[in-house]
Amino acid sequence: MTKSTLRRQLKAARNALDSLARKHAARAAVRLALRAGLLLRARRIGFYLPQHGEFDVGPLMNQALWMGRECSLPILPPRGRVMRFGRLGNTTRMVANRYGIPEPLDLAARPARQLDVLLMPLVGFDLSGHRLGMGGGYYDATLAFMRHRRHWRKPRLIGVAYECQRVDSLPHDPWDMPLDAVLTESRLYRFSRRAQ
Repeated sequence: MTKSTLRRQLKAARNALDSLARKHAARAAVRLALRAGLLLRARRIGFYLPQHGEFDVGPLMNQALWMGRECSLPILPPRGRVMRFGRLGNTTRMVANRYGIPEPLDLAARPARQLDVLLMPLVGFDLSGHRLGMGGGYYDATLAFMRHRRHWRKPRLIGVAYECQRVDSLPHDPWDMPLDAVLTESRLYRFSRRAQ
């Protein structure tokens, strides 16, 4: 199956979830993340604001802020696809980017390599740790530096999705960045990058 066909099918499955199921899923993901210790060792965490039916990481971000973690959101560049991450705070001013997605107005935004963990939205994932994104290539371009290192530890890449977005196998390209884990409402899937 092609990526575009899979995107259509998985978006439809994701969009079929009602608001109550989405709220329950978001709360369940916080419990699973806390049980797995995802927020314990990470000081700097990249989040995202959900769009078009993506999994809501808002409750998880609120938990991380309450725990004193430095939370950031992606900022699109004026040109190109390499995003930076702007820190959130009590007085953070937000502006809409060219897609209408709010992002922090942060002149000191940091590159992804300075994050400990990066939570990423996705359309689909498989049990080998491959991620199917929206197709814009922003995360792949932002994380391209990781392909040039033999060994690296951060950021840890964690996809966030509903169980209905899991498939047996995804087509993937050499520039697609494999995930360390995927957090759903049911469990935390862990993957070994060395196996990929």
